[in-house]
Order: sequence, then C-alpha cells, then structure tokens
Amino acid sequence: MVRLLLVPFFFMVFLTGENDVVAFVLFALAASTDWLDGQIARRTGTVTEIGKAIDPIVDRALIASGVLGLYLEDRVPLWILLLLVCRDLYLLGGASYLARHRAGRIDVVYIGKATTMLLLAGFSGLILNWPLVPGLGVIESPALPGWGSEPVAIWMWFVYAGVVTSVITAVIYTQLGRARMRAVRAKAVAQ
Repeated sequence: MVRLLLVPFFFMVFLTGENDVVAFVLFALAASTDWLDGQIARRTGTVTEIGKAIDPIVDRALIASGVLGLYLEDRVPLWILLLLVCRDLYLLGGASYLARHRAGRIDVVYIGKATTMLLLAGFSGLILNWPLVPGLGVIESPALPGWGSEPVAIWMWFVYAGVVTSVITAVIYTQLGRARMRAVRAKAVAQ
C-alpha cells in the first residue's frame, strides 16, 4: 500500500511549511494511487477481502492526515476536523460492533466513494491554497471560510460538499448496520 507509506512523508513536508508544492505532489500521489489500486485490482481480477477491508482504512488515514495538516496550517476550521474525525471513529466503532457480532462487512456505497473523492480533491487544492475566489459575503465568521467577504481557495467548496456527503454516508452506513444487526438477531431467534 503505497498510499499508507506516503502519508507520514506528506504530513512532515506539509507541516514544515517550506514547500507546499512538494506536499501537494505527495498528497495528490497518495490520493491518486487509491483510484489506481482499485482499477488494477478489478481489471486483473485480484480484488481480495483483505484489500476491501484495508482500503477504506488507508483512505481514512490519508483524509485524517490531510484535514489535520490543513487545520494546523489554518486552512480549515476546527469543526471540519472534528466532524470528519468523529464521523470516521463512529463508523470504525460501528464496523467493529458488526464484526464482534458476526454481522459481516458492509461494502462501500457509491456516495461514500464520492465523499472520499471530494475530500481528497478539496484537500489537495487547499494544500496549494490556490486559486482564490471571492467569498460569498453572506456571514463573516472564521469558522466558515468562503461564506464571508474574504477570498478563499475554490477547493474549500469541495471540502464543504465532502463534509455534507460524509454526514449523509454516516446515516446510510448506520441504517445498513442496523439492518445487518436485525438480520443477525432474527437468525439467532430462528435457531
């Protein structure tokens, strides 16, 4: 998993603040290998259960390092960091609960893939913090970059879209997990 190896290198380079371009290249390379890994595995028929299990974990590590680095560099507000990290911990807890009760694994849903794509694209662009677009001028708050009059990197809007879809996916995965647990309980009662 090349992506997992790139995460600490990206994080160190980005936090030194000396070369956003190198940090961008490392992050974008890690993000693009996600797509490339999947394509190669599907086309060569080498999709494995362990790969399906590890892939989302590596995605989460990359997203966590990206959002944490961007927060520490003051490019995303704290609430985005907290929401994304708490959502991932919540889903990890749910997956652990399902595994403990032998309810099986829930496959990634399409909107979950879209969420990952939006966040990875948004974070990649925010690392460079370019191009800037005018703010909407709706509400002046440092907690809502882009909604005030200050210019913001256009990629912030990708992050906002990814945050919205991440909440939606948390609801979807919760519903799928509950359905799995109902099936497990029904099977136990039937035996």
